[in-house]
Amino acid sequence: MSIAHNKYALVTGASSGIGRACALALLAEGWTVALVGRRADALAETAAAAGEAASRAHALPCDVSDDVAVAQLFDTVRERFGRLDLLFNNAGVSLPNTLPGDLSASEWRRAVDVNLHGMFFCLSAAFKLMQTQAPQGGRIINNGSISAHVPRPGTIAYTATKHAVSGLTRAAALDGRNFDIAVGQIDIGNVASDMTLKMAAGVPQPDGSIRPEARMDMSSLVETFMAMTRLPLSANVLFTTVMATKMPFVGRG
Repeated sequence: MSIAHNKYALVTGASSGIGRACALALLAEGWTVALVGRRADALAETAAAAGEAASRAHALPCDVSDDVAVAQLFDTVRERFGRLDLLFNNAGVSLPNTLPGDLSASEWRRAVDVNLHGMFFCLSAAFKLMQTQAPQGGRIINNGSISAHVPRPGTIAYTATKHAVSGLTRAAALDGRNFDIAVGQIDIGNVASDMTLKMAAGVPQPDGSIRPEARMDMSSLVETFMAMTRLPLSANVLFTTVMATKMPFVGRG
C-alpha cells in the first residue's frame, strides 16, 4: 500500500530488470523516484508501469559513465526534489565470457567506465548532496554481485569491477558515519530477468562444462532491497547476499 512520506530516491539502471523492479517497489510504497538510465523510452515505460504512482516517477536520462552528465543529473535532483534520501547505485554492464588474453582494451574500459567509474560518480554526487542537505544524511545501496566474492569463468572485467565496488562500499560507509550517511551493498545471485535467461539453458562452469543454473524470483530480491530501505539511518546492512538457493556459489571455483 502506498504511504506518502516525502522521501526521495534515485535509481540508476531503472529502465529494466532489477532497477525497474526496485524503482516500482519504492513508488508503490510512497517514494518519489528519479528514474535514471540511458534510454528515455525505456524509462518512460518504467514510469508508466507505476500506474497511479507515475506522477512521482521522474525519468532523467543519463549515462552514468559521463562525470559531467552525472553532475548535471544531481543538480537537477537538487533543484527538483530539494534533497535525496536514497541512492540505489544499480547501473552496470556484463560482457560475453572472454579469456583474459582475448579481452580487448575497449571492452575492459567499457566495463570499468560503467561498473566502477559510473558507480563512483553517482556515489560521490549523492554523498555530497546528503552531506550538505538539511536534515543531513541518507542511504546509499550499491549493487554488487556474488562475483565480488567468487568469479565465474571468463569474467575478469566484471569480477574486477565488482570487487572494486566492495571497496567503494566499505570506504564510503566509513566516511559517511559522521554525516548520517549509511552505505551498504546487496550482492545478487541469479535473479530471474532477461539478463539471466541464458542461465536456464546452461552457462560455463569452473570444470569446463555447460550446465543450467537455478534462478530466484525477482520478488525475493525486491523484498530484500526494500527491507534495507526501511531501516533508520542509525542501522545499516553493510553487506547482504540474496541468491537462488540451489545455484552454485558456496564451493564454486
